[in-house]
Amino acid sequence: MAEIIQKDGTWTFDGDALRLTPGRDKSVSLLRRTVGELTVPLGALAGISFEQGKKAGRLRLRLREGADPLLQATGGRLTEPHDPYQLIVESDRYGVAEYFADEVRGALLLDQVPSGPVDAYLLPGPSVPLSVSAGDGTASFDGEQVRLEWNWKTDEGKASAGARTLALADIAAVEWQPAVGLENGHLRFTVSKAPTKAPPKHDPNAVELWGFKKDPLMALVAAAVQARLPHPARRTALEEARPADEAPAAAPAAEDDHDALLRRLRELGELHRSGVLTDEEFTLAKQAVLKRM
Repeated sequence: MAEIIQKDGTWTFDGDALRLTPGRDKSVSLLRRTVGELTVPLGALAGISFEQGKKAGRLRLRLREGADPLLQATGGRLTEPHDPYQLIVESDRYGVAEYFADEVRGALLLDQVPSGPVDAYLLPGPSVPLSVSAGDGTASFDGEQVRLEWNWKTDEGKASAGARTLALADIAAVEWQPAVGLENGHLRFTVSKAPTKAPPKHDPNAVELWGFKKDPLMALVAAAVQARLPHPARRTALEEARPADEAPAAAPAAEDDHDALLRRLRELGELHRSGVLTDEEFTLAKQAVLKRM
């Protein structure tokens, strides 16, 4: 077992998983304290690095693409104070940090863990029910519905429609964007068959964020919803298998080549066998490819 204890937090590795516990120091962000302890299976890791500095260093975990709903929902936009996969290391503990990183690298090599994308979430995402107030509203999620309620700072046009309740089945995508400079951030839900290009200030399916302390907590709502949406790998497989008359744009002629369609059928079969596609999804996708043949 390898372990490193710092004011910023404690990381422990038992050979199968890493346990990341945020510290109690006042410098630890509200988001990390709210997330609490995280368990990251070895199979979710793409790598680990340790960077030395004059006064402090930093351990960083790199997760495989698609493994964590929090990273998926935030699109890599979590800044350093809020990123749960970074640990500040004091200079007198550099040796311990290097040993810790070597132990994790050795396990990744021994278990031959690939660094490429995954087709299913390997971390569960935040637990529900969950409710956060920030910016111009409150976002709540109970696992089945998202409810958006407005406050006195909400734009009059958006607030006049009243609170919004979105069924999980109607949500196509979720995005969290932090405020940067003079640009406000947002938590936005894309509703199936009702996309909008309205700015978050006027979008009834979005909470506008202004860069205050609780803004990062909205990322937890985004992650909780993301964890319960179809994995991006599954959506991509289904979109690629759509009939040409349902596609948003005409596909290149090469894609209609008989050999290419046969290869697509084999890929769909592999996705079905690995559990990425359900029986129903596999049948629909296969029928769409056969129709094009």
